[in-house]
Amino acid sequence: MNTVFDSKKKKERNLLKTLAAVSAMTMVSRCLGFTRDAMVACFFGADIATDAFFVAFKIPNLLRRIFAEGAFSQAFIPILSEYHSQKNAQATRTFIAYVSGLLTLTLTIIIVLGMLSAPWVIYITAPGFIDTPNKLELTSGLLFITFPYILLISLASLVGAILNTWNCFLIPAVAPTFLNISMIGFMLFATSYFHPSILVLAWAVIVGGVLQLSYQLPYLYKVDMLVLPRLTLRDTEVWRVVCQMGPAILGVSVTQISLVINTMFSSFLASGSVSWMYYADRVMEFPAGVLGVALGTVLLPSLAKSFSTGNQDEYSRLIDWGLRLCFLFALPSTIALGLISTPLTISLFQYGKFSAFDGKMTQHALVAYSVGLMGLILVKVLAPGFYSRQDIKTPVKIAGITLLLTQVMNLIFIGPLKHAGLALSIGLSAYLNAALLYWQLRKKKIFQPQPGWIRFLSKLGIAVLVMSVVLVGLMSLMPFWDKGTMLARLVRLAVVVVVGAVTYFLVLAGLGFRASDFARRDVSTVFQHKRL
Repeated sequence: MNTVFDSKKKKERNLLKTLAAVSAMTMVSRCLGFTRDAMVACFFGADIATDAFFVAFKIPNLLRRIFAEGAFSQAFIPILSEYHSQKNAQATRTFIAYVSGLLTLTLTIIIVLGMLSAPWVIYITAPGFIDTPNKLELTSGLLFITFPYILLISLASLVGAILNTWNCFLIPAVAPTFLNISMIGFMLFATSYFHPSILVLAWAVIVGGVLQLSYQLPYLYKVDMLVLPRLTLRDTEVWRVVCQMGPAILGVSVTQISLVINTMFSSFLASGSVSWMYYADRVMEFPAGVLGVALGTVLLPSLAKSFSTGNQDEYSRLIDWGLRLCFLFALPSTIALGLISTPLTISLFQYGKFSAFDGKMTQHALVAYSVGLMGLILVKVLAPGFYSRQDIKTPVKIAGITLLLTQVMNLIFIGPLKHAGLALSIGLSAYLNAALLYWQLRKKKIFQPQPGWIRFLSKLGIAVLVMSVVLVGLMSLMPFWDKGTMLARLVRLAVVVVVGAVTYFLVLAGLGFRASDFARRDVSTVFQHKRL
């Protein structure tokens, strides 16, 4: 018994290794995602067909993030952690069966309604498509195919949440790669069998969802939590999840809701605007996913466990640890993304039907998105500070304020900046969201920063400045980015990225930073002693 307990404590304290493993697998998935998007750009360009697919895919993707990665996970994981630590295995399996049953029923109803009313969904989410009948018809058809993806990926995320609670983080981190593999495989080998050819992407999404769910089920069986869904409306614990989930939909999905509203705005802009924003968002999502999603994935179960055991000091230190890692990696990523936006868009996308004009427009959106990258990642760290305590009201109120001000900024920026203005409003609103979350954490005395923050940020600033100078100097020595084959461009891009990263971490090492300083959960003592 003690051996098992010690093993669990050891796993809990090794958060940096866990974060590194999750980040590494997320990076693999994002790299495959870039390959996928580069192929979409090359095969289909940025026109009516791609606009139609991205709108059709964005709607189930939004609902996936709400029901799976968003409100559902934030409501489900803290309560599941209570069961895991305080109740027996049979009670936990019953709870999982009831929750999965209600989730399956709810999503099935949503899917059927969505498929039957696909044209009306397009009327609401992309009203600018109404004036182009062919565009509306194509988007509706694609949405009809992709809507069942919501159920598949939501169940996959439910399984992933259970595995994460059992300290099995790597398997759920691998699962998203199957969507990218499916889409790449379908484009390479099945495009000629579909007419119009863009339909191949919609069917690839469905197959990817099946693969993501199927891959994780054997591992769920290994932790003895594989149960069939059961439906009941009388279980009070299930209704706790539902009551937490309802308001959390807005709280954790404000960015996604903003993206859908941005799609509504961009549908009135020039053809290609939806695609330009999609490609830019995909590039921005790389660092946001590798760090932000990974941090949120690791922090939420750990915070929930600390709260359930009443260890407030450990709880505060965990948030501090997450924030320091956020600044350590997100700050240079934010600056670098803006500086190398042109090489990124040209090297990744500007091939085949994706023209130089498309590349320029995507680069404008990417620069605007890069402004808010730091804010988006900060929210991933700060929001679990509330959801792990089952405090839903505070982040919901903040999300409501943020969503309202985002639309005000949309109206201000869309005139002079067009689609880039819509991207900028999301980034600026993320900083507002993060600032309000931080203020409430301090006001409620949930979080107390550990010593050494001023010195810590000062050294980061020096390293970022040196990195920026090196990046600008190195890019000035490179040939024009639209010259050469795809491999040659990607090699040059990799050189720029690697040199920038190495420069940043070498400067940090010279200033006294060590990876081991972040390897312990109780990092404040190390920070204090080494004066980071």
